[in-house]
Amino acid sequence: MGLLSLVKKMTLKEETVPDNAYPLSSLENDQDPLDFSHVLEQFQDCEDLRYRHFKEHGIQFIYFDNLVNRQILKEELLDWVNKGETSEVQRDIDSSGLNEITSNKQAVVGVLNGDVVLSFENRVFSLKAGGGEKRSIEESETESIILGPHEAFIESAEVNIGLIRKRLKSSHLKTMSLSAGEITKTSITIMYIEDIAPKEELEFLKKRINDIEYTGILDTNILVQMIDDQPLSPFPQFFTTERPDVGASKLLAGKIIGIVDGSPYIFCAPVSFFDFFQSVDDYSQRWMTGTFIRLLRMFAFIITVAFTAIYVSITTFHYEMVPQELLPSLIESRSKVPFPPLIEAIFLELVIELLREAGARLPTKIGQTIGIVGGIVIGQAAVEAGITSNILIIAVAISAISSFVIPSYVMSASIRIVRFSFILLAGFWGNMGLVFGLGLLVIHLTTLTSLKTPYMIPFSPTFFNDWLDTIIRAPYMLIKDRPEQVRTTNEDINKMKK
Repeated sequence: MGLLSLVKKMTLKEETVPDNAYPLSSLENDQDPLDFSHVLEQFQDCEDLRYRHFKEHGIQFIYFDNLVNRQILKEELLDWVNKGETSEVQRDIDSSGLNEITSNKQAVVGVLNGDVVLSFENRVFSLKAGGGEKRSIEESETESIILGPHEAFIESAEVNIGLIRKRLKSSHLKTMSLSAGEITKTSITIMYIEDIAPKEELEFLKKRINDIEYTGILDTNILVQMIDDQPLSPFPQFFTTERPDVGASKLLAGKIIGIVDGSPYIFCAPVSFFDFFQSVDDYSQRWMTGTFIRLLRMFAFIITVAFTAIYVSITTFHYEMVPQELLPSLIESRSKVPFPPLIEAIFLELVIELLREAGARLPTKIGQTIGIVGGIVIGQAAVEAGITSNILIIAVAISAISSFVIPSYVMSASIRIVRFSFILLAGFWGNMGLVFGLGLLVIHLTTLTSLKTPYMIPFSPTFFNDWLDTIIRAPYMLIKDRPEQVRTTNEDINKMKK
């Protein structure tokens, strides 16, 4: 179908582009001379595509109405096309900031990215007019803090990059543009500080993203699962956050961040296991308070993984471990329960998980009510019905509360899986099963890597200087070097005068 036949079906106002004879995939390796009619034909049945044709000037252009900024479109294109003579329009085009396009693929991708593609005298140009509707910058709901900034990323990569640059005003902050997704062509912006970020990890991350062969990347949390060193591990190997201040602090530490267009989360790498137990509040508060809270989180990790499992192990195999004063109440509590401790614990843990998911998926006010009322009603009814013991309810509740102390939701979800594994091991083999599970957990964590860097650094391998900002949060005057994990030659992070 030729250009004239297409134009006949369109008015001089905004109209949709009809019949398309070619699939978009035909442009993947397109090296033919640019043909504007061929570009038009690519958008068959796209009713939100707009086509404008000014016959008096010989200008025609296309764009997606819901992707462009209408103010930019009016000021940069429509106003001078409507007012000027043909000679003036040609002069304005030659002297404007329009980018000339030389291939069909560039034109199609430009339209899909929100550009206006314009044809004039057998030449094709693109105008950067991307915009559309954007969500306003709000406070993070998943990473709430008491002290510190309250801004959160949104779904626009341009805005998110600006939030980072607002905090790091340096010409050494560099960006690298990549894309992933055969159909989505998702834009991915890699940000790093030159001469600080490790070059080997940067090139490795770039290769990982370029090697992705997948139909569509819609979110940061999908992307990081495709570039993990060990995708089968339950533990996250990239740190994701929706807080600009966290992203800026990771860059200052010598790490690399990635911004995925269309996602309110960014990813940071390389990371260690202990990064997921740190929060902005640790740095905003006094160092003693920050250290205490970090130690509390590590204690909560041990509690949420092992507390219910220890109950199952003791009540199944090792009653001799129970203090003599507590033994009568434990026996009385268990006397009415017809199920073995393993079944009892698995049942209650599943109920807690159901309540957690129900509270997360329902509207906020209803979700809070379901979590509180459901937990109280079901727990009390289960004890009265003799399905479970009241001591186990206490153990499961403490384990669930401890999991909420961990700042990272992704890490908290991974630990929930580990908790079920420990309960099963304790139910079948008692304390021996717990020791075996602990050994497997330590072995697995020490063999994990993030962008080929050790996951358990600075404990395996050991770097004592990094302990000052890992388990504890030492005073700023003592934190002098960047983490060994980033392997940078520019190690000095603190140049404060004593």
